[in-house]
Amino acid sequence: MTPGKPAETARPARRRLSVDRRREELMAAALELFSTRDAEDVSIDDVASAAGASRALVYHYFGGKQELYVAALKSAAEQLESRLRPHEGGRPVEELASGLKRYFDFVEEHAAGFAALLRGGPANRAGEVGEIVDGVRQRLFRQILKQMRVEEASPVLRSTLRSWIASVETAGLDWLEHRDIERPTLEKMLVDHMGALLRVAAAYDGDVARLLERFS
Repeated sequence: MTPGKPAETARPARRRLSVDRRREELMAAALELFSTRDAEDVSIDDVASAAGASRALVYHYFGGKQELYVAALKSAAEQLESRLRPHEGGRPVEELASGLKRYFDFVEEHAAGFAALLRGGPANRAGEVGEIVDGVRQRLFRQILKQMRVEEASPVLRSTLRSWIASVETAGLDWLEHRDIERPTLEKMLVDHMGALLRVAAAYDGDVARLLERFS
């Protein structure tokens, strides 16, 4: 140490992150919070603290809590949809099983994003938030129709498939909460559930009866 000069105190290096990386960190922290608490109960300070950032930085990137909430849900929805892109080539039941496995891969690897997407936020999903959630469901619905080689669903089939999608969402949330059933068992059960729903629907719609023959 040079005489007459005070010893310099080492300071921890501050991470310099790209804009995209910092946004991703803030959205990931927000999703963790939104997955267990209503959006109304999460503050900008909560998100900033969870991400190790300042509240000013959160406002800088997102403008406010609603903008952050929407951006975080969009990110989760885009990640889920990328997993659900169809892998064609097998029988409809095989393609359905493959899609379910990719769906639950996302549920397991991105638990906070999945839970926030389906459970977080206001009970009345109006506006942009509702559009994000409904958009995921609509794309999943169209994908299942494609797997089943159906161009347009009859009212009976539409109701059946939407009921099944709701069951899959509920099963995913329940599995995250309890994890007391093996994933392959749950996935197989949901494929069988689809078959059972189609058998019931076939009694009310001849087209579904013919579809059931291809699905089995």
